[in-house]
Amino acid sequence: MNKAIKLRIARPTDNLETLSKMYEKGLGLEVLAKFENHENFDGIILGHPNIDYHIEFTHHKGTKVGKAPTMDNLLVFYFEDKIEWQAKCVQMSSAGFLVVKSYNPYWDRNGKTFEDIDGYRVVLQNQIWKK
Repeated sequence: MNKAIKLRIARPTDNLETLSKMYEKGLGLEVLAKFENHENFDGIILGHPNIDYHIEFTHHKGTKVGKAPTMDNLLVFYFEDKIEWQAKCVQMSSAGFLVVKSYNPYWDRNGKTFEDIDGYRVVLQNQIWKK
């Protein structure tokens, strides 16, 4: 696979600044880029210079996107180390994410599900991801 490939997950929000701060604090991400009034869109790209994914939140001025369409819209992060996982769970709660019961019970067996202010969910899974 080409090492130059990065994954960016992008989604709209009505709460650009607040949501960005939640993900910065909760997941320890950094603001990699911001843009304003790019064809009526504002956006914030979060990530870390040494990881191969970015999360982008955008707001289209004059539109309202509302809440997540389902309770099964997830970002899942795997943490092998239990102490690191527990610390990250505390960090997510202190960032304003709500701990919620997972829509799919699978995620509650070895993880915790957190919901952001838009109703989108992040799962912190305490296990190794295996193919």
